[in-house]
Amino acid sequence: MSIGITDEHVELAASLRKWGSSLGGVDASRAAESEPGAAFADVLGAAAEMGVTTIGLDESLGGGGGSPLDVAVALEACAHELVPGPLLGAAVAAHLLGDVDELAPGLADGSVVVALCLDASLSAVWDTPSATHLLAPDEDDAWSLVPVTDVRLVHGLGLDLSRRFGSAEPSSSATAVALPSLSGDLVRRTAITFAAAEAAGLARWCLATAVEHAKVREQFGQRIGAFQAVKHLCAEMLETAESVTAVAWDVACASTGSEEQWAFAVDVAQAVALDGAVANAKTCIQVLGGIGFTYEHDAHLYLRRALSLRALLGEADAAALRLTDRAVSGVRRQVDVDLEGRDDAVRPAIRTRVEDIASAPADQRRAALVESGYLVPHWPAPAGLGADAVSQIVIDQELARAGVTRPDIVIAGWALPTILEHGTDEQRERFVRPSLQGDLVWCQLFSEPGSGSDLASLRTRAEKVDGGWRLSGQKVWTSVAERADWGICLARTDPDVPQHKGISYFLVDMKRSPGIDVRPLREITGEALFNEVFLDDVFVPDDCLVASPGDGWRLARTTLANERVAMATSRLSKSTERAVELACSRELSVAERVRVGHGVALATVCSLLGVRTVLRSLEGQGPGAESAVAKLLGVRNRQDGSELVVELQGGAVVNPSEELRADVWEMLNTRCLSIAGGTTQILRNVAGERILGLPR
Repeated sequence: MSIGITDEHVELAASLRKWGSSLGGVDASRAAESEPGAAFADVLGAAAEMGVTTIGLDESLGGGGGSPLDVAVALEACAHELVPGPLLGAAVAAHLLGDVDELAPGLADGSVVVALCLDASLSAVWDTPSATHLLAPDEDDAWSLVPVTDVRLVHGLGLDLSRRFGSAEPSSSATAVALPSLSGDLVRRTAITFAAAEAAGLARWCLATAVEHAKVREQFGQRIGAFQAVKHLCAEMLETAESVTAVAWDVACASTGSEEQWAFAVDVAQAVALDGAVANAKTCIQVLGGIGFTYEHDAHLYLRRALSLRALLGEADAAALRLTDRAVSGVRRQVDVDLEGRDDAVRPAIRTRVEDIASAPADQRRAALVESGYLVPHWPAPAGLGADAVSQIVIDQELARAGVTRPDIVIAGWALPTILEHGTDEQRERFVRPSLQGDLVWCQLFSEPGSGSDLASLRTRAEKVDGGWRLSGQKVWTSVAERADWGICLARTDPDVPQHKGISYFLVDMKRSPGIDVRPLREITGEALFNEVFLDDVFVPDDCLVASPGDGWRLARTTLANERVAMATSRLSKSTERAVELACSRELSVAERVRVGHGVALATVCSLLGVRTVLRSLEGQGPGAESAVAKLLGVRNRQDGSELVVELQGGAVVNPSEELRADVWEMLNTRCLSIAGGTTQILRNVAGERILGLPR
């Protein structure tokens, strides 16, 4: 998935990638390998003719009238095809100087090409061979524009073969146009905003190249993409590419909002995007193996550009330090979803109904939520409303506005969708509404000591008897089994067919069924949140079998796949917020504050992935890779964050206060997150196979 989400942006990206591929940017870069003064004039002319360099200029000036997000989509596509020359600098110049009357026409027709330098040393000037003007600051951060006829430029051949950089030395008689509206912060933010888009294009090319190679390259008699080590490398590249894409999208969107929100988004992008592009380029070469290390393969050209971008604009730790300061001052990234009027038809009725719910006594609100369908609006009627994405978002917004919090239905949120979709009318009548009302508590009897994530290998057996089935076996890691009324249970009903075909899905009465032995299982926190459950010839009547015998595997996948559209909160994850609190109340070292800032960046990325999933739903698209990546990154965010919180408190952990005891509990408890619901390694296998198409 690219930066663009709307159909218009998807089409723009596709057309520009096709156009960029036709230019032969890689060949042009190779051909100019030994020319320090290469201006890539043909490519620049084609880009100007295509409107790539002017997409962000006002239409009255001959530009495309596009938003910064339009520019970002274009730059990502061009970077994906390694289009050489001064595209990034041109985008930055157009954004900063598009309202300068004497420059705008030249920027629009390509006759003005601005070389940019971010500091007064003039030692790293962008795009010197193509330049007609130099934009740079003096020692006092006063910015001006100087014609190159008044400047001595020295062109260089650096790490990035697709671009040229150099140095400059103004003459004593240089004619400079002062630009008092510019500042170093503004120029830097603009440059990072568009550089993040290029980083996304580089990261995605590297991912696609590695995956395609892994699909066809054979070693030891099979394609290397089937090897778990390679599959995990590719899945990790997917995580990185989605993260870079999310922050590149967000910073382009934020650039038209408040200064505070744009500054926050820039720091997140700087902390994530440029390092991410470098990481994917290096991993791409690793997957390619020896061929990736050759000069003939294109991979090193992408690594070179990614490294150059990072050298120019990286400073990830500096950005993380600023993020800590911003978070301590109370700033969080707040992404507003523009429903573009699609909510007008539904919001009045939803607001009225929510106000009625909010006015009810506290002990009656749950019943009111169930009756309205607002507890689970994404579920089909009568449990929910079968609500579309817009209605779901509006319901969430109005409940939040009214201060109404939905109760957590926990395991019922997995059990009931399966009953709704595959159960009988009697089962739906018997279980759905009482569970939503909180009258029935559920547990899940899936995992076993010998199977774990491999549900197909479970050994609990169910034998057919008159009127039902007899279940025998052992389950483990079963939360709330000690107080559950009912359990959803997978058991093997046919041992003579392939493993995943002989499993059935049962509803087990945990309170009244003889033969159930629930034993608390103490975890590393010292508490017993989970249980072992022993089933000894437990009778389950026929009316508690869901669907038909042998359908259990299919039904289990329905249970675990159920998701809804929900906007992410602007709050960071629990542990990240706690780390920010410590940064506010304690004297942390610079290194510690940097770590807090990187945690803020990761937590923000997780929220952005959720927002992008929502926007895809609004566009009528299926879930993208973001949802799978969000699970993997969310686990890392919570585990790393909780560990950081404890580390920030140093030696006090050996004799902790009550507050630190709670932090230690959270750190220990989050270790289960990379195991529960499918281990991180299994999820990466799934991402590699189902999203990237790698062989089993």
